[in-house]
Amino acid sequence: MVEKIITLDNVSLIDFLGVENANIKEVATAFPESKIISRGNQIRIKGTPPEILKINDILNMLLDHYHKYGKVTQDNVQDYLKEEEKPPKHLGEDKVLLYGTKGTRIVPKTTNQISLVQTVEKNPVVFAIGPAGTGKTYISVALAVQALKAKVVKKIIITRPAVEAGENLGFLPGDLQEKIDPYLRPIYDALDDMIPAEKLQYYLDNRVIEIAPLAYMRGRTLNNAFILLDEAQNTTPMQLKMFLTRMGPNSKMIVNGDRSQIDLPKNQRSGLIDAAEVLKDTPGIGFIELDAKDVIRHRIVKRIIQAYNKANKS
Repeated sequence: MVEKIITLDNVSLIDFLGVENANIKEVATAFPESKIISRGNQIRIKGTPPEILKINDILNMLLDHYHKYGKVTQDNVQDYLKEEEKPPKHLGEDKVLLYGTKGTRIVPKTTNQISLVQTVEKNPVVFAIGPAGTGKTYISVALAVQALKAKVVKKIIITRPAVEAGENLGFLPGDLQEKIDPYLRPIYDALDDMIPAEKLQYYLDNRVIEIAPLAYMRGRTLNNAFILLDEAQNTTPMQLKMFLTRMGPNSKMIVNGDRSQIDLPKNQRSGLIDAAEVLKDTPGIGFIELDAKDVIRHRIVKRIIQAYNKANKS
């Protein structure tokens, strides 16, 4: 059992909780295996991480409703509970990973994205390999934020080789953070979609979420963490081995990469390709291949990938 505490700030308790906490009791009835207690401006939830995540999502939707309309009724609670219970509309299998900062549902949208989520649930280390636009980074960040919110892990560590495998940043202006930030922008963009700005800044300032170049992982042991490596195709075999062996107890690790965008020197073997061969039969390590069918950007991106794949085979 895990406990999560939600503090209600700038909320009229009677308008949100209802008379004699009727609204929260309605939520508690829908989740009989969990314990939900409201005292003052705090709501305590005890249960399994998946249940806590569902309850947290319902309460966040109710808070959004309150801030929009100024009041929550029992009918509102029932409506949101029914919405959560509806069978998934896409592929019959997908599920809400979390709700974004604008209330949007963040879900796996393709068969391979669903397989990625399922593979991460079953394995401590997962390789997600596929072209640009297939959602590798976005789904991976969503899974990390989901685990952090549910208190399954204590921190998120996200890294990638900066600019090139050797991380030669000296020619760029600014300090180290200013040099690497542009190359980490896709990760910041994903986090911006999933965590409110003030909360995200708090997490970054207090190193609950750490975003750093791959070289900073050397010599560390990463415990109780959800660890992501992006752009793994631009690591050397030695760098990727170093990264994989940083993993400590109660941690998850996702390695993302794209075989078609290797920026290493021609005589340098990619750590991603090397690991896919060396580790393919290792228990506890899962591999998911995404392809053009998983691209969820503009439809022209899918056509571009297919054209390049055809050209490379000819």
